[in-house]
This record gives sequence, C-alpha cells and structure tokens, in this order.
Amino acid sequence: MNFPLTSLQTTSAANPWSYLVFLVIGFAFGYVLEISGFGNSKKLAAQFYFTDLTVLKVMFGAIITAMVLLFTMIGLGVLDYSQVYVNTTYLWPMIVGGLIMGVGFIVGGFCPGTSLVGMVTGKVDGLFFVLGVLAGIFAFGETEIYFDYWWQNSGYLGRFTIMDWLNLPNGVVVTLVVLMALFMFFGAELLEKYVGKRDLAKEPKMRFAGAAALIAVALSVIFIGSPSTEQKYTQLAPVKDTALAKREVQIVPAELFHTMYDNKLQLVILDIRSEADYNLFHLRGARNVQPKEVKAIVPELLANAAPNKVVVLMSNDEAAATTAWKTLVAEAIPNVYILEGGVNNWLAFFGKEDKTITPIKATVTESLQYKFTSALGDRYLASAPSLIEYETLKYEPKIKLQMKRDKSGGGCG
Repeated sequence: MNFPLTSLQTTSAANPWSYLVFLVIGFAFGYVLEISGFGNSKKLAAQFYFTDLTVLKVMFGAIITAMVLLFTMIGLGVLDYSQVYVNTTYLWPMIVGGLIMGVGFIVGGFCPGTSLVGMVTGKVDGLFFVLGVLAGIFAFGETEIYFDYWWQNSGYLGRFTIMDWLNLPNGVVVTLVVLMALFMFFGAELLEKYVGKRDLAKEPKMRFAGAAALIAVALSVIFIGSPSTEQKYTQLAPVKDTALAKREVQIVPAELFHTMYDNKLQLVILDIRSEADYNLFHLRGARNVQPKEVKAIVPELLANAAPNKVVVLMSNDEAAATTAWKTLVAEAIPNVYILEGGVNNWLAFFGKEDKTITPIKATVTESLQYKFTSALGDRYLASAPSLIEYETLKYEPKIKLQMKRDKSGGGCG
C-alpha cells in the first residue's frame, strides 16, 4: 500500500476545506519557528559567531528526523519514493546561490523563511529583509536573460541524491548522515560552551534519548532495505503501463533518424541485443548492453545526466527494449524512449535499397529478420542513413524533454 499523494492532491482540489488543514500546518510551522527564536535576527546571526547554534541544531534535527521517517516508510512500502519531489541538482548555480544566501544571512540576520516570521511578528528588520528579498527577486528576473544558459545548464545532474553519488544503499546513507549530524550537534555544544559561555548543564537530558532513538531507527532502515527495481516499477505501473499502451514512448525510425543529427540533443542509443546480432548490424553510435547489464549502467546514466540527454532503447523487436525501459524508468532515468518495431523496423525503413541485406522469415520473438553478407556492424549504409536523402521525412514527434526547473523551491523553511 502506497501513501496516496496524488489522491490527496486530487481531494484537495475537489474539497476547498482541505486547504484549511494546510493553513493550520503553515501556522503551526511559523509558530514553532517563532517560539524557537527563529524570528529574532540576533539569535539567527549568532550561529555564525559560534555563540548560539540553536538554528543549526533545530534545522538539522528536523532534517534528519524527516529523513529517517521518510526512508523508513519507503522501506516498508508505505510511501512511493517516485512521488517524493527531489530538487533537481544544478551544482554550480547552487554553490553560487548558497554563498550569496550565506552572505545575506550574516548581513541581514534572516533567511527568506525566517524573515517572514520576523515580519508578521512586527519586527522592522524582518520587514526590510522581506523587501530586500522581493527586490532581489525582481532584479534576478530582469537580469536572468544575461546568464540564462549558465543557470539552466551549469552542473546539471538531474535527480541526484547522496545514494547515487556514493552508490550506497539508502539505509547506510541514512545512518551515516544521522551520525554526522549528531557529531555536528556535539561540536556545536562545545562551541556554545567555550565561545558562547553557555551552561550545558541546563540543557534537557532528553536530547540523548532522542539521539539514541534516531540511531536505532536509522539502523532499522538498513535491515528493512530498499524496494527492488521491480517493486519500484510496480508503484509506477498505473501511469507508465498506460504510456506504453498508448504508444507514447515508442518513437518511429524517422524520429530517431532526425534525433541522430540534432546537435541540440545528446543522444544515447542502447542496443539491447545479443553480441552476435550487434556485430552483424547496429546503428552508428549505438552501445551494446546485454539485458542483464541494464541495471548496472544506471549509476553511469545518472552521473552523466544532462538536461538535453535522450536515451533510446532498441532490440530486434520491442520486447527486450521494453523490459529495459521499465528498469530505467523505475530507476528515475529521464527521457527514455523505445525504437518502435526495433532494429527490424529500422531496416524495413532504411535498409530497402541495400542489396547486401536480405529479409528472412523468423517465427521466434526478438529474432533478427534480416540476413547479412558480413558482420560489418555500423559500416552498412543503413547504420547512418544520409541526412540529405531522408531530410524530408514526416512523422509525429514524441520526444519531449523532461523539463528541468519544473518546480521552484529554496531557502530555509
């Protein structure tokens, strides 16, 4: 059973009263920030002088608590990870943005979220900070055109997580992050003691029990494990199987042909066939990947993600390519398509004039329906047809790049 995020959104749209729940949650969040001192710019800025690190401990504590509970629910199959939005990674813009925000935090004493808390509680500095944020938003909107390419493309890694980066199981990463956070909390308290002259004897003893509970739950995530690729696809099946049935992801040879010559796209062609068939004939630039090796290349595809990357899978027909497509989709690889009819359909379209390629009858699924005089691989004319000869091909385009900045976010809170 998966937590019905989509159903919740639908219910909210149909029942306006459900927005009252969201209002209460928002009010509660702001209230907690205020009573924690997050509406006070002096308290917020004190963390940068190592005299009061409450902000670090509260925010990091909230993050690791949510992380531990989230991955526990994912491991138990209660929550569908594919429905959890993960901010798209743009490494260099994020680094620059983080530095700008850090400087603004020190100078202004607020971050965007806490400045709103300060403003609504009547603090003048909170009001001026919010006005500064609005001015910054306006300035960015008016000047973004001058650095649009860098902002939209620099350091783009797609949906990239620590698990993808380290190639470690969810539970191990969760435990390591919890241990790192607790070490930071310990260091923060030492700084408060020696720099801020804070009496730690007055701190609540329950924090040690909370730390122990976090470690215990984090370790349980290791034993619970993570959903398999098959389980992940089962969660996506209602949507993805519909796309397959409607032929939304199967592109015709003509579209693949034009994509091969489109310099704006980074095309990756994965040939999911036996090595023998691949050696007989394959498209120029295609990479041979055996069906059992598909899952193994997922980290590589994620690590080398690009906003304009398109992955096209092909087999002799469609069966093997469709199975591979399900694997890549389940592992959150974007912009994955299948060559309609496979290599056999490609040859029926582009290999008609080549006398060295002869059609044969084949009754076995996923068998090559053509005979070749030699195993020339990509040295046949049909491997890379002439753009001049086929420039006017007509087809209904299906490739739609997954938009990168499809949701906005940022700031603490």
